[in-house]
Amino acid sequence: MKTHIVTKYPKVEQDLQQTLRLEGMGCAACATSIETAIKKVSGVTDCQVNFALERATVKYYPNTTILETIQEAVIKAGYQAYLLEDIEDNNNLDTEKKTREAKQKELTHKVILGTVISLILVSGSLSMMTGLSIAFVPHWLHNSWIQLILSLPVIIWCGQSFYTGGIKALKRRTSDMNTLVALGTGAAFLYSIFATLFPNFFTSQGLNPDVYYEAAVVIITLILLGRLLENRAKGKTSESIRNLMGLKAKTARIIKKGEPIDIPIETVQINDIILVRPGEKIPVDGEIIQGSSTIDESMITGESIPVKKQLGDEVIGGTINKTGSFQFQAKRVGKQTVLAQIIKLVEEAQNSKAPIQKLADKAISWFVPVVLIIAIITFIIWFTLTSNITLAMITTVSVLIIACPCALGLATPTSIMVGTGKGAENGILIKGADSLELAHKIRAVILDKTGTLTQGKPTVTNYVTRQAIRNHNELNLLKLAAAVEENSEHPLAEAIVTYAQSQGILNTVKTIQEFAALEGRGVQGKVENKLIQIGTKRWLESLNIDTQPLQSQGQEWESQAKTTAWMAVDGQIEGLFAITDALKPSSKEAIKALKKLGLEVIMLTGDNQKTAEVIADQVGINQVFAEVRPDQKAEIVKQIQQQSKIVAMVGDGINDAPALAQADVGIAIGTGTDVAISASDITLISGDLQGIVTAIQLSRATMNNIKQNLFFAFVYNILGIPIAAGILYPVLGILLNPMIAGAAMAFSSVSVLSNALRLRQFKPMNKNNVF
Repeated sequence: MKTHIVTKYPKVEQDLQQTLRLEGMGCAACATSIETAIKKVSGVTDCQVNFALERATVKYYPNTTILETIQEAVIKAGYQAYLLEDIEDNNNLDTEKKTREAKQKELTHKVILGTVISLILVSGSLSMMTGLSIAFVPHWLHNSWIQLILSLPVIIWCGQSFYTGGIKALKRRTSDMNTLVALGTGAAFLYSIFATLFPNFFTSQGLNPDVYYEAAVVIITLILLGRLLENRAKGKTSESIRNLMGLKAKTARIIKKGEPIDIPIETVQINDIILVRPGEKIPVDGEIIQGSSTIDESMITGESIPVKKQLGDEVIGGTINKTGSFQFQAKRVGKQTVLAQIIKLVEEAQNSKAPIQKLADKAISWFVPVVLIIAIITFIIWFTLTSNITLAMITTVSVLIIACPCALGLATPTSIMVGTGKGAENGILIKGADSLELAHKIRAVILDKTGTLTQGKPTVTNYVTRQAIRNHNELNLLKLAAAVEENSEHPLAEAIVTYAQSQGILNTVKTIQEFAALEGRGVQGKVENKLIQIGTKRWLESLNIDTQPLQSQGQEWESQAKTTAWMAVDGQIEGLFAITDALKPSSKEAIKALKKLGLEVIMLTGDNQKTAEVIADQVGINQVFAEVRPDQKAEIVKQIQQQSKIVAMVGDGINDAPALAQADVGIAIGTGTDVAISASDITLISGDLQGIVTAIQLSRATMNNIKQNLFFAFVYNILGIPIAAGILYPVLGILLNPMIAGAAMAFSSVSVLSNALRLRQFKPMNKNNVF
């Protein structure tokens, strides 16, 4: 008896991706803490926390862990996490906007109170600061007990989040921005209370019992003011998503029993017939079944000129009907519409992290502990050297207050958010922050010909047969050709079929035997017991078919930039088709603009060498790879990469998928509906090649912006902390007041955000000036 051994292979579990809305983050170090806490949960494969968006994108195995466990980990870390899809009415942006507005209102009230009390306390402390007697300041304001009472509302209410956040961090055995602010202001406040309660302790040592209530209050007020401005600026960075969401129609006018009825957009179903009148938004994606119009698609494709639409044409939800009235059948609704996919892609890109951010993340992870160590060393050095506890305390508080990890945390994500949003506004969908970063390093751009440089709508312009028109030979051959080509999905096959139909040929052949499509070569099949082969001259010649009878005609057409399709019947050359695919109007100018950007431009095509060279000359491309099969395109991309060049491959996303995946940056040409091409990193919704130029310009502008932000954030902290520690005091006698340190820290984050928001002014440079 035989024993059969059955091997059971474990099923590969698919991870699930969810996005959480976070609350309670005060700085970039908080984002790092949340990321660390989530990654420790068993079953979590990846987590990225976006401090600017206040969101976490989590990938996990649903059979290993559940979302509630991940949310509990966030809560234990001292924060709150909500699943975006669970928010009431599924209106994530409205909920986030309301949360932000509530936070803005609370911060405004706290800043107003803090400002009023700060002005009073600073006025009362002028005499101590200047050593002068100031007549207009009431004497009672000099009283330390009055100053203590006035400062309590600011410390207890306005500064509450800093102290509770600091305590939570301590419980977690970590530290963050709240820790630094709580220690700095707390030290000044407690020192002042001690001086108020025990003034004799200081006077007995010949010291003045100076108090620093105004320093603690002003620092808290200034930091809150910084957060107020930061909160407002963060709202502006996500403006592009809100603009896209605003494109959605609220209702649709469907035809039921011959009557138009207005219904909510959420209840529209596939195959519903929808009526659209002039000036109205098209509610969902579909196909026109009655009428015609011109449609403004600029909000989706970036193209400013309205597009003529007629029977059978596709329409995109969110675009605006301009002139005519028409009816269309719904084809995609809800999350399947082009607009919904665009919003999803932009959100995913904004939630992603650019590789350049890793530097900032590493710095943030050790930033606060290092600052605490520097603060302790500062206190010890100054107290040891001078025995002056006031000087030691001022410098220590200044170090704690001036340090700002927030600027580092905001430097990259805010620029990425604005950059990807601007891309969407210009009809450019960027899959992730890594693609946006890499695009600025592109040195070579490889362009597919059909559908990229050309319009992708080939038409037969000439047709000739070896035996001319004898016995209706040309029509009989055309019938055979159409019968075979009808089984192919290639654009050239479609052109031959369309031409046959225009000549009155109706396909009456029901059975095609032994049909085969040979990639990059042609098609063949048996029709009426005849072997029909249609394809390239090289392929037919490799089959020992003599093409000489039509050679001169083929050369003439190829010199006119026409593609030739050769037809053989039972191993004999019988016919020749000339097919043209008109160049896109933007191709020549786009190539010129790419060259001005310093890029090497290369053309790839399966067409014959002669035709390829003529087309390349027309658009200004010097380097051409012709007669390339689709499976060879990826290899050519690899060859260019081996020359130490960052390569972008631009194609229609169908036959070019392997090459798009091989390239450092794959750019897919969309038509307004092909927005989910998985092989590409960037998708151009419209077919305009100027989008490639815009994408590279946007990447360069975004990366320059990020580098400026990181430079400022690092230099600010590298210079600010030593100055706050008093490094200039022995040489120049300059000692940084803690209040000035607080102001500097508060506005460092605002400066980074303001710089990132400059990207909103980005405009694609015109074709004549790309620099």
